[in-house]
Amino acid sequence: MTVDLLQVLPDFDTKPYSHILPSLDKALITTNDLVTLDAADLAKRAQVPLGDLKKLTEVILLALHRQLGFGDEEAHSNGTLSSTVVGKNTASEWNAISTLDDGLDAALGGGIPTGYLIEVTGESGSGKTQLLLTLLLSSQLTPPYGLSKSALYISTEAPLATTRLTQLLSTHPRLSSLPSDKKPSLSRILSIQTPDLESQDHILRYQLPVAVKRHDVGLVVLDSVAANYRAEFERASARAGAAAMAKRGTQLVQLGALLRGLARTERIAIVVANQVGDRFTPLPAQVSNTVSRTTSFNSQNGDGERGVGAERGPAQEPHTTLISPDPLTLDHQQRWFTGWGDIQLPLSSLVPSFKTPSLGLVWTNQISCRIALIKQPVYTSRSLLTRGVDGKEVWDETEPDIARWQRWLKVVFAPWVAPTEGLGTEFEILGSGLKHYEY
Repeated sequence: MTVDLLQVLPDFDTKPYSHILPSLDKALITTNDLVTLDAADLAKRAQVPLGDLKKLTEVILLALHRQLGFGDEEAHSNGTLSSTVVGKNTASEWNAISTLDDGLDAALGGGIPTGYLIEVTGESGSGKTQLLLTLLLSSQLTPPYGLSKSALYISTEAPLATTRLTQLLSTHPRLSSLPSDKKPSLSRILSIQTPDLESQDHILRYQLPVAVKRHDVGLVVLDSVAANYRAEFERASARAGAAAMAKRGTQLVQLGALLRGLARTERIAIVVANQVGDRFTPLPAQVSNTVSRTTSFNSQNGDGERGVGAERGPAQEPHTTLISPDPLTLDHQQRWFTGWGDIQLPLSSLVPSFKTPSLGLVWTNQISCRIALIKQPVYTSRSLLTRGVDGKEVWDETEPDIARWQRWLKVVFAPWVAPTEGLGTEFEILGSGLKHYEY
């Protein structure tokens, strides 16, 4: 119980409950048992006073709520949380970092707020890095667009893209027009690389809290959170199997608790980028028929409804079907926490692309917000000159081709804004930054 509790809540003060924790350890009662099972049954099983057990459970629940960014008012009114659990800064003021685009800010409920651990997930080319680079600059702006603070970029893969940052500073309409004394600077973006999991853990646990205070950091970006875990544990899992996955899960819980606690106590925004993997699920018959009709439609109409050179209009109404109607299956439930749980098939897309954020459910339970960047191809038919059976040249117009890519920003879950319905807010990546589409 004690070890399990400190893994979930590393800063939890166990001294007031030292008289019942050994009995709970002996009865093999976990933190999960305390918050899910009946208190009377647990007290009888561990032979501890029911009142003390309820008090411990109440404090644990309040501490878990604090990790998710809410519960301050309840904690103060009850007076049950110790100072180590509450933290030194419990102000409820709203401070957020802008994406520098009004449409994307509106989709996010005002921007990226402080005090939370936020994940941005999506496949390669979906715009994750572009969004993160924009936040590194906008965090230096004065409110309401920023925090007037420095930013820290922790990279597990490629180094900081300073060339792109310079381009944004000189071309973005909101940044290039600022006077030199108010314009963001690359010198206020601290950068560090973590080539392996050992160095990453050391930097996040010991160096990051010091850097946040010393350099007045308001935004921390970790790009990406999955890279080192996938590199070290995927090879180990092939040999050790479940033991390696269990160890990875424990480390992810500790990482989540560390980052959430830092975001809460220092009132900063911590944004992590996450990779995604393909999920292979058989398509329902209804969707398979839709895919066939879409393929036929594109083949018969040349460039397609929204092919190259077509005038851009509102996004087509997607065909939405649940992957599995069984509410107990993961395929059904994950539409609430992955961002790719529903089949959302625009008429211009041939096959839906199902993705699953890396690190699984263990990591999903550690973050306060998940922002999914969805990328889908827009197909058009391509005419190919071929030879028929009689040797004559004929045009074959059945070959599909990718005309362009569509991108959407979707809030999967967040404590300050409702989940996005449908595909989300469509945007494009320009030389001057991110820009949402206006229809």
